[in-house]
Amino acid sequence: MYSVEERRPVSEVLRLGRGSCSQRMAVLEAVARAQGIPTRVRGLVVDGSFWYPRFPRMRRLVPDQVVLAWPEFRIATSWLPISDLFADSPNPHERADGGFTNAGPETLFEALSRTNVDWDGPTTTCPASPAAPCDLSAYLLTDLGHFNSRDDLFTRHGQTLCAPARLLAEPILGRRAAGL
Repeated sequence: MYSVEERRPVSEVLRLGRGSCSQRMAVLEAVARAQGIPTRVRGLVVDGSFWYPRFPRMRRLVPDQVVLAWPEFRIATSWLPISDLFADSPNPHERADGGFTNAGPETLFEALSRTNVDWDGPTTTCPASPAAPCDLSAYLLTDLGHFNSRDDLFTRHGQTLCAPARLLAEPILGRRAAGL
């Protein structure tokens, strides 16, 4: 299920057994906090064209800019972005058809288990190779900085779509499959 409702409670995502990439990242944040691991989010404004391959028939409805909460976890003395959680995995999951493109069935959340997603990289573009970091920096419009929580980010910068647009889009996107 995809969703444009960034403030959906983690308890509801778990009850439904599915959620958007952002909602599934929020679940990881909640699990980490429950285990005493501090979390924060980096607020990113991403070019809406990043989502065109995922929603080709709804391209005109995709906003020009999307606010994305990119989680970070405090491990020892450093903040580790979600994209680095699996960086040292001994058996990264590789796909035979290449890197992450946002066009197939694999979501951004799922790609994190096999590739390091980089919003700041200067040169490599996706899909360079299944093992290479996936540079999405061309889609990054603005870095809003760090926030103590996604709630803080969305309170300060708002959700991508206004309430009436979310109300109209949610039933349509809610039918698209993306499990936990």
